[in-house]
Amino acid sequence: MSLLIDFFPLLLFFVVFKVYDIFAATAVAIAASVIQIAYLYWRRKLGAVHWLSLAVIAIFGGATLLLHDEAFIKWKPSVLYIAFALVLAIGKLIWRRDLLRHVMKGIELPDRVWGGLTWAWTGFFVFLAILNWLVAFHLGIPTETWVTFKVWGILAIILLFALGQGLVLARYLQQES
Repeated sequence: MSLLIDFFPLLLFFVVFKVYDIFAATAVAIAASVIQIAYLYWRRKLGAVHWLSLAVIAIFGGATLLLHDEAFIKWKPSVLYIAFALVLAIGKLIWRRDLLRHVMKGIELPDRVWGGLTWAWTGFFVFLAILNWLVAFHLGIPTETWVTFKVWGILAIILLFALGQGLVLARYLQQES
């Protein structure tokens, strides 16, 4: 259920885009993000990631609607991924903390593994930001192809990366047992 709540705005964006257009989909994604925040607040499961996502969709989606320019919504994933990367990097470099440790509560790993995980996800988010930027603006593809890539392609890439990270971490979790 939690996964469905996390992807609720994205899935609605995709469906509305297929039925209407990028502007209707953007408006629905903003509204769905607000509903998502309200639901998570009510369930007491609201995190900083949700607020950051809402801020980015509100700013870039709002600019898309206000200026009637789809380029802003195409920038939104890259900006969000860079923000995630910056949060992880700043957490590590300035506060000397691996913020993923707090996200993945209950998992015990050596400090060096947490550090490696932090840098792996930081680099991965930078990779996703660049990939979205390339697909959205430099491959000459239509918006419909970008939307499909944004929703299903990036989701698949994230799931594969997370699976790979899980396989790496499984080795350390088995050592602890």
